[in-house]
Amino acid sequence: MFFPPRFAPMVFAVLMSLYMVSLMTFVITWVNTGLGEGFVGRWWRAFYIAWPIAFSLILVGAPRLQRLTARLIRKP
Repeated sequence: MFFPPRFAPMVFAVLMSLYMVSLMTFVITWVNTGLGEGFVGRWWRAFYIAWPIAFSLILVGAPRLQRLTARLIRKP
């Protein structure tokens, strides 16, 4: 499945937020509560709370951070 270029920021935000939130909530839930009984439920709860927040922050923040990065990088 391919998307038109105008959807690139949205696709990037979805992919980046899914990647980051999945790993971060897994690790933080594991560290705080262990891998015992009910882990998947605790992880899923953390995930579904964190994902919309991360998606929104990436969608809004990524373009600004890309511009800031471009200004901070020394050009050859």
